[in-house]
Amino acid sequence: MLRVALPKGRLLGDTKALLEKSQWGLDGYVDKAKIYCFKSVSNPEMSAKIFHEKDIPIQLAIGNYDLGVCGADWLTELTSRYPSSSIVKLKNLGYGHGALYAATAVNSPYDSLAALSACSTRIRIASEYPNIAEAFAMQLRLKNFSIFPLWGSAEAYPPDTAEVVILPRKSEADLAKKNLRSIAKVLDFKAYLIANSQSLEEKDLSGAISSVMANISRYVEPKAEDIKIEPVNGCQPSFLDMPDDTVRLALPDGHQQPHVRKILDAAGIAIEDYPSATGNHRPAFGINGIAVKVIRPQDMPIQVANGNFDLAITGRDWLTDHLYQFPTSPVKELLDLKYGWVKLVAVVHNDVPVSNLDELKDYCGSREMRIASEYTNISDFYARSNHLGHYRIVPTWGATEAFLPEDADMLVENTETGGTIARHNLKIIDTLFESTACVIANYQSVVSAAKSERINTVISMLKKALEA
Repeated sequence: MLRVALPKGRLLGDTKALLEKSQWGLDGYVDKAKIYCFKSVSNPEMSAKIFHEKDIPIQLAIGNYDLGVCGADWLTELTSRYPSSSIVKLKNLGYGHGALYAATAVNSPYDSLAALSACSTRIRIASEYPNIAEAFAMQLRLKNFSIFPLWGSAEAYPPDTAEVVILPRKSEADLAKKNLRSIAKVLDFKAYLIANSQSLEEKDLSGAISSVMANISRYVEPKAEDIKIEPVNGCQPSFLDMPDDTVRLALPDGHQQPHVRKILDAAGIAIEDYPSATGNHRPAFGINGIAVKVIRPQDMPIQVANGNFDLAITGRDWLTDHLYQFPTSPVKELLDLKYGWVKLVAVVHNDVPVSNLDELKDYCGSREMRIASEYTNISDFYARSNHLGHYRIVPTWGATEAFLPEDADMLVENTETGGTIARHNLKIIDTLFESTACVIANYQSVVSAAKSERINTVISMLKKALEA
């Protein structure tokens, strides 16, 4: 059986078109597919699965798949840390063009690599590509640096919560739109056809590979845009330009924004340009002495713990995941916001003849149990607490349902209604805990004479809104 890993998201449209020309018969490969695993209608020996793009190099490296398509950025992210990974780059597919840039704020003193290298104080580098970021820092021989892995929204971090970000963009002009300046192009990337090296040696992949090679279109590089640095409308100053007693509040991006806006409105707290149609990460907040930045909820606990924010609105699931990794973290929950309710559950495939965790342990026997999840620390704690014996945590970055049953034995996943789980022919065998959105804080900020009054004001206003 030829196993193929295909990407969601940015590469899906072009990859789908290429594979249709190549007559792979993967009719199930569509945008917003409800089923992630399917077989070829023209080749009974080919099956495919849809993954988050970042997961694909890992899945090929460990031998779960023979062929895959992903951007060279995610391939380099893996090989930067594991250079001997069992992956072969077969062909540049000619689409998915972009670059990874090392960027700083336009007003940053670090306006060049030379300025960065000369710095003797700590340089904070934030990125979704932490392995590439570390390699970048090592190559520059930075004297003192810290890497902050992110789930996204890296552009929000300079200059106050990171000096440098490494992030993907089509051009430097795209950086300028976010008031960022490129100090280096770290990597040019496009989509690649990749293979597991052992599969190349042991399986006949020639038909599939040659059909793709014959149908690759010539890619035309996008025309470079003029770079114009213009302030984002409604964007507030950075935290660095504010008094030391300013309370720094992180609000979530993405689908949680309408819920947060509704609560703020009910509390009588004005906020401008949130949610933002222009991608503004610094909306104006209606309480003096409180400044806001919009980032990913997954990143909030570690950012609050490191003192980059005083308050944040995130999910109790992400707070718990953080506290399992860092039990002495200074982050604490201040208020349950009573929205965004989900359950964290243990999930297996319907074809697995078990109904609870003990039966799954017996079913797996002495072999390694593979647990796939975005919640790696919760999963590890759950496995240890339940004495699962020989197990391995498989980190994922979304589309976790795709991993069962071939690539994992169990998932730790969140669900609201269970509908998505059922649609993928999966079942729940245990509930870990329930989670809602909550306000978290750095304990030092809560007890700070300079900030406690403003923090208490926000919490009191939110409490009244919840009680109304």
